[in-house]
Amino acid sequence: MQLTGPEILKRMQGQNPDIVIQPFDERCLGSNSYDLHLSDTLRVYKCTVPYGMRPAIEYRGSPEKHSMADWFQDTMSYNIYCDINSPKTKKESFYRTHMDAANTLHPFTHDIRNPLYLIDPTNPAHHETIEIKIPETGLILSPTIGYLGSTVEHTETRNLFPYIDGKSSIGRNFILTHHTAGRGDDGFCGQWTLEIHVLRPVVVYPYMQICQIYYEEFIGERKPYDTNKRSHYNGQHGPTAAAPIRIDKFLKDKQR
Repeated sequence: MQLTGPEILKRMQGQNPDIVIQPFDERCLGSNSYDLHLSDTLRVYKCTVPYGMRPAIEYRGSPEKHSMADWFQDTMSYNIYCDINSPKTKKESFYRTHMDAANTLHPFTHDIRNPLYLIDPTNPAHHETIEIKIPETGLILSPTIGYLGSTVEHTETRNLFPYIDGKSSIGRNFILTHHTAGRGDDGFCGQWTLEIHVLRPVVVYPYMQICQIYYEEFIGERKPYDTNKRSHYNGQHGPTAAAPIRIDKFLKDKQR
């Protein structure tokens, strides 16, 4: 059963409240949810950013002030991109000439589908990140990059099931705020990490409303997240990279 806005507020009262939201402003309390805000920091996995490209662009106030070249760190990288994508280019001979500048043996240097930029979920090295600050003027996100963001708000939840979802207006701007991690746990304390993906170039701003948090009651004995030794993310602050995915080899043994 989902809590209403007034019930959320009620559960925040007393010495041992079921819900903590910091900072809190009652203007962000809805009919059955509370609005959470995007912090000023994003992270991207280093291994996912194609050579010579920028993971995001500082917004200059209007689309007319930007071009495709803004996604590249230098003129050489952009020229390589243009020549690769030109139907007149003989790619093999071009890459013999520009191999050093491309810094890779793969012929499609800036193609995000290149396996060179894959993520191995079991490899901690693939979870090394680049930190990006979102300026007050805004930051343009790319549809080809996945971003880790976080909420400004630190939340704590006890005796309830918390979960977040994108606001309707965020969805209508083609911003996805999470993929599989929108559900929290009883006992989770910390800021929420957001797995942000945009379907077209979109500008985001620090402290913009990014998602909503909801609360539901559950049945059964408690097994709080903050007492579970296998919990990875309790107390997280800022965008937090993935913990390595475990391969449970005991399953193989059980199948024998």
